[in-house]
Amino acid sequence: MSMPPDNPADPFKKALAEATKTMADDPDLSVSYSVDPPGRTNETMRLPQVSRRMTRDEVLLARGTADAYALRHRHHDAAVNARYMPQGNMARDLYDAMETARCEAVGARQMPGTAGNIDAKIGVEAARKGYGDITDKAQAPLATAAGYWIRQLATGRNLPKGADNVLELWRGFIEEATGDRPDKLQEVLGDQQAFARFARQLIDDLGYGDQLGDDPDMDDEEEDEGTADEEEQEPDSTGENDDDQEDEASPEQSQESEDDPSQAQVSMDDMAEDEAGEEAETPESDEATDPAPPPSVSDADPNYTVYTDAHDEVVGAEDLAEPAELERLRAYLDQQLDPLKGAVSRLANKLQRRLQAQQNRSWEFDLEEGILDAGRLARVVANPTTPLSFKMERDMEFRDTVVTLLLDNSGSMRGRPISIAAICADVLARTLERCGVKVEILGFTTRAWKGGLSREEWLKDGRPAAPGRLNDLRHIIYKSADAPWRRVRPNLGLMMKEGLLKENIDGEALEWAHRRMIGRPEARKILMVISDGAPVDDSTLSVNPANFLEKHLRDVIAMVQKRRAVELLAIGIGHDVTRYYDRAVTITDVEQLAGAMTEQLAGLFDTDPRKRARVMGMRRVA
Repeated sequence: MSMPPDNPADPFKKALAEATKTMADDPDLSVSYSVDPPGRTNETMRLPQVSRRMTRDEVLLARGTADAYALRHRHHDAAVNARYMPQGNMARDLYDAMETARCEAVGARQMPGTAGNIDAKIGVEAARKGYGDITDKAQAPLATAAGYWIRQLATGRNLPKGADNVLELWRGFIEEATGDRPDKLQEVLGDQQAFARFARQLIDDLGYGDQLGDDPDMDDEEEDEGTADEEEQEPDSTGENDDDQEDEASPEQSQESEDDPSQAQVSMDDMAEDEAGEEAETPESDEATDPAPPPSVSDADPNYTVYTDAHDEVVGAEDLAEPAELERLRAYLDQQLDPLKGAVSRLANKLQRRLQAQQNRSWEFDLEEGILDAGRLARVVANPTTPLSFKMERDMEFRDTVVTLLLDNSGSMRGRPISIAAICADVLARTLERCGVKVEILGFTTRAWKGGLSREEWLKDGRPAAPGRLNDLRHIIYKSADAPWRRVRPNLGLMMKEGLLKENIDGEALEWAHRRMIGRPEARKILMVISDGAPVDDSTLSVNPANFLEKHLRDVIAMVQKRRAVELLAIGIGHDVTRYYDRAVTITDVEQLAGAMTEQLAGLFDTDPRKRARVMGMRRVA
């Protein structure tokens, strides 16, 4: 007699995972369930968690998400997508929403049952985002409406409640702008390349043609013409000229040797010494010496391994985008968060007043030397025998301080969380700089979604077991501690760049930031981590123990706290990070990030130990 499963949801989750692999036409696809936001790569898929209760909404959302991801996995070519991807943010959002609708519509033709599941997913998401209550189209995302529009035209299905409201608010504008172009939709739906051209035309119709960038098809024509020109010129660049130059130089070299015989003799002697040296260094035995063990990649855990760090990079934000693009992304960031900037600025001003109040009180009076205290001259006039009084400014605790803000640049931060994190870091850096506190802003992500070049090397080497971290790190310096804020202001706009945010390997990022701080001359060092969950890298976790990255993060945190050279605190967005960090606060709404960051920093600089303990204690912002 078989025992019933411990979790009633397990059979459903297992069946859904197998069905998803079949629908995606990829039996090697890894399917998991998590409370973290859903996501997918070429090799892994993270679906919404299904609890033991298996509520109707949970089941519908999991099935709809699985179907949507599986159809995109099956019908979407990343290379074609990247080739025709527009440059501007709004154009990219439109392009991506239309391509998602295309994949789901093509899948619905072959498997009609998926349409209903995806409808349920769209309905749940629309209800969660409050689309049904929107009355002004300015509050409804145009890109979302465009995706709904393509989906409805392609499938002929009515949209779920809430989603239909978003489309109706924009329908008049979209249909008037695009004219009769949608009549060609059915012709291109099954061909991603043809649809990509079609989508770019629609984006132009909608008024975002300036964000499309160069026509990729035109680039191919120019490349073909350039190749033909090079072939015509090829006979002139066969290398014969180089040979002629060498031949012409040879007589001069011969003449120099004839004029100075000693020079030739020295050269011969040098060659003989080199050969003798090489012979002397050659071991007499044929036995190979054991190579020295490689140095540990982690100070916190000597057993933490990395398959290869040859493709990792530490890069300045200005090196990942052209200056003009950074300025444009910064303008987009400012525009997107304009309603929030007032509240953030008020909190920053509050922090500045608190710091300046401490600064103004930081004087020692009645000293025998220092600066003459003019406020006490009256008593000297009244009684000439009274000695002069001097004062001296006391070194404040925050005067000789550096603060590092380490921002999680993972894909799950995409959208409003990363925008608010960027603007908060920016405003706090400016505020602390006014008070004489140096601020460094760093970000961490990976260079690729599916392991990048590191995984390719691992595959070529025959997939050795337990390879360790298996992705290419990208650590970004948005603002170094010594750089003035005004010079690097555009850099934070980089976080708005499409495709930047990928995986998050928190442990190595934290160790990197800690290592940078240790080398600083300031007496006090504060490191604030802003993240939205546990470290996740699908490429690494698919071939290592499930707790591989999480264990390393805990080891690094323990090392930092044990050494006490750096004060460490963290803010979790939507996820409880107090299980990792002793000093941490978890916010349930990203809108609270500005207040949480300000209060945490203000608490660190507070002179009242009771107030500091109250702010820095482990607590959750409701």
